[in-house]
Formats: sequence, C-alpha cells, structure tokens
Amino acid sequence: MTINLQDNIQRVLVTGGSGFIGGCLIRHLLLDSHIQVYNLDKCGYASDHTSISKTLPLLGSQSRYQLLETDLVNERTTSEAVAYAQPDLIFHLAAESHVDRSIDSPSSFIQSNILGTFNLLQAVRLYWEQLSLERQHLFRFHHISTDEVYGSLGPTDSFSESSKYNPRSPYSASKASSDHLVNAWHHTYGIPTLITNCSNNFGPWQFPEKLIPLVILKALSLESIPIYGDGSNIRDWLFVDDHVEALLLVASTANPGSNYCIGGHGERTNLQVVTSICGILDKLAPKHQPYETLIKLVQDRPGHDQRYAINSTLINSELGWAPQYSFEQALETTVRWYLTNLEWCNALFLRNGYSGERIGTNITLND
Repeated sequence: MTINLQDNIQRVLVTGGSGFIGGCLIRHLLLDSHIQVYNLDKCGYASDHTSISKTLPLLGSQSRYQLLETDLVNERTTSEAVAYAQPDLIFHLAAESHVDRSIDSPSSFIQSNILGTFNLLQAVRLYWEQLSLERQHLFRFHHISTDEVYGSLGPTDSFSESSKYNPRSPYSASKASSDHLVNAWHHTYGIPTLITNCSNNFGPWQFPEKLIPLVILKALSLESIPIYGDGSNIRDWLFVDDHVEALLLVASTANPGSNYCIGGHGERTNLQVVTSICGILDKLAPKHQPYETLIKLVQDRPGHDQRYAINSTLINSELGWAPQYSFEQALETTVRWYLTNLEWCNALFLRNGYSGERIGTNITLND
C-alpha cells in the first residue's frame, strides 16, 4: 500500500489502534511510511497487540511506535496523551462496536463512544489552539464512523453523505452522537475535522465475535452456525485493507469539514455470506459432511436493521478511491488466514472468557 500523507505530517495518533481496523492502519503506517505512530488504546476485551508486535521487528527500529494505554472516558489522561503525542493527524477509531453487546450493556457504549469522543475533542481543542498557525493549518482530526447511523434501507436505496440519521440500536445511536459532536466542534471551534462512514469491515485479525470469523470458527468446530431470522438481512462488506487505503486518502487530501461514505460494493444477505464461507471451507478444510448442513436459523436480533448499502460516488469522483478487492477474493483470503491462525483465536477466547455464545438478547433461541 502506498502512503500518500503529506510529507510534513510526522506524528500520527491512532485511538483504538489495538482494535481490528486501527491495528491494520497502524501496521500500514509503520511498514509503508516513516511516521511516528502513537496508539491510544484502553486495552479492553477486543484489543489485541499481536499483529503490531509481529510488525515491529520488521522495522529495524521500534522507536517509531508507542502504546499509550488510557481510556478516553478519563478526561485527564486523554488530555495528557494528546499533549504528549503532539500529533499532526489523529485517526479516531476507539469505540465499542458490537451491536449485540450494546443491547446487553448500552451504558458502556454511551460512556465510550459519546463521553470518550467528547473528552478527546476537548483535549484536541486545547492542543490545537496552542499550535502555531502553520501547524494548525496542517492538523486534521479524522473521525471514523459507521453506515449504521443512517438506520435501515429498503430494497433499492443506498446511503450517501446526505442521508438522514436514523440510528436504531444503542451502538448506532452512540456513533451517531459522536458524529454530531465532531461536526459541532468543527463548526463551533474551528477544529479541522473529517468524518467517514464505512460499511461492514472484514479481514484478518478481526475479533472472533463478529459474523465472518465466528462462522469460520464454529464451522471448523462442527458447531451449529446460527443465522438471525431468515438470513435475508443485507450488509455491504468492505475488506479492511480497502478501508485503510480510503482513510489514508481522505486524511491526506480532503478539505476540513468533509464527510465521505466508504463502501465495498459487496452487498450480500447474511445467508449468502455464511453459505460462501461454508463453500470455501469445503474446498480448503473438507469434513465428512458439507459445512452448510451446520447452518441453523435462530430468533432474530431485537431491532435488526434489514439492509445497509453505501453509495461511494463522492469519494470516487472527488478523491479517486474505489475498492481494489472483490468480496469473493477478500473472503477467501480471510478464511485462509483464520485457518492458519486458530491458535490466536483460541488464545483470545481464553483471555476474554468468550467462546462464541450468542449475546445481545435475553430471549430464548428457537429450537
């Protein structure tokens, strides 16, 4: 991947850099640039430093990377971390992100995604206001959000930068709130912000509570593969490397106050996604029966959005970005990666006390 950030950007702060997307972004920054990278992460249940640790020996010098372990809910340590890093650019990815967990424990999403973003914006405001005019002009605060803030689509529409906000889960409501905070701090205080809203990401190193890695692991264990409802819910899937490419492009070229929607042109029903995974596993790790026979329809998630889809015309026409990976190509790459990294998945399960059980509802599953 080519890093096209401006030459005078020397220091980058990534919040949530030990998460799935943040880790991918940091690996690319370390391997493909000479930028000093700071990772502000609370090291929660979904944080994992393994992929970055494996990258550091390839650099020759590990002095270009530093982990700043802090929780954005802590106003004082957040402000101290920003002041210490002295960033030219901030990628704000830190967030609680699993819809099912937000149904069980909405308070942690309000704290992390709303209060945490507020504390970060306040810290950035204090930091930015004391910079020289030259560095103020260079600085960017890039907030990474989700298409889920727009709610649920009918069969033919797609989300764009002008879509109305209509969040329908505690998670998406908390992310919508953080979007509005970032926009307000830009218009009220002049902070040079950027906002991107992406579709569902997937790829290597994703915490195995999310759909694609969870299905892979359940299939390999010959466990039932649960699909909510009738499996007709549609998501637009985006390979994580394509997403990171878009983030870097927006950060380096977009005007302050810009908002871009980033989609993968990978619309699939949940049943289609799971069936595709089973087909790949039949080829790569065959068992005595087709993996598809493990699929089981279960009671639907409360408030389950029917369809997401993103219109990426604006980022394509203005910045020239388009996804480079087809869904089929990226999905097989992902399945192959998990097949060779089962030990990492099992270690995460042991560390976090999660073994693939359903979360997000107290209702009884269908038999």
